[in-house]
Amino acid sequence: MTKRSVTHATFTIERRYDASPTRVFHALSDPVAKARWFSGPKEWGAMEHKMDFRVGGRELNSGGPKGGPVHKFNAVYHDIVPGERIIYSYDMHLGETRISVSLATFELMADGTGTRLTFTEQGAFVDGYDDAGSRKRGTLQLLDALGAELERQAIA
Repeated sequence: MTKRSVTHATFTIERRYDASPTRVFHALSDPVAKARWFSGPKEWGAMEHKMDFRVGGRELNSGGPKGGPVHKFNAVYHDIVPGERIIYSYDMHLGETRISVSLATFELMADGTGTRLTFTEQGAFVDGYDDAGSRKRGTLQLLDALGAELERQAIA
C-alpha cells in the first residue's frame, strides 16, 4: 500500500525579457511558438504537444527519456487577458502516477522596451513524488528556454 501525502507550496519567479509584452504573450500562447521552447531535455527526443489556447481550452505536453517513464503535463486555461495574464491549472503525471496538481499564473508588464514576467505556482505535490524545489528548478529552465526563443526571434 502506498503511503499517501500532500505537500502544499507556492513559488514565484520574475524575469525580464528584451521583448514587448505582445511578443512574450505570443510565445506563451501560440502552439507553434510554445512547442519550440516548452519541452523536456533534448535527449528525450520528440514530444507530443497539443494546445487549444482559449478559456476552457486544454494543453497537453508529454515525453520522457528513452525507455520511460513518460512525463505528462495536462492543463486547462481559466483566464486569459491578451498581452497581460494567463491563468491555468494543470496536473503532472509520471507514467500513470499523478505527482502534482497546480494553479499557475503568468503576469506580463511593460518594462521600458521589454517585459517583466512574473510566474506564480501554487501546488499540491502528492505522495512524495515531486516537490516545489524540483518544480521551481524545472520552471527556471523553461523560462530560460523562453528567453532563448525570444532572442532567436529577435535575430531572425
